[in-house]
Amino acid sequence: MDPRVALSALTNALEEHLSTAVNRRSEDDPAVETAFYSVADAFEAYEDALFGATGEVTPLDLYDEDDDDTLDDDDLDTDTDAADN
Repeated sequence: MDPRVALSALTNALEEHLSTAVNRRSEDDPAVETAFYSVADAFEAYEDALFGATGEVTPLDLYDEDDDDTLDDDDLDTDTDAADN
């Protein structure tokens, strides 16, 4: 897939997610969840297309609820470490 096509699909998915979030009908609106997963799928397609065409990746990671179970201080990036030096 051409990375430009994948980028366009990602942009469209983000716009749809924004629209559904702003027009949410309830706390558990299934349209918002569907749009959320569409963004994730479009991002993965873009990342794959970008890497396939250029060997590059984005500095972004997909959020996975399972990854958020335990955070420790090493997982948090703060500016206080830089100020200490």
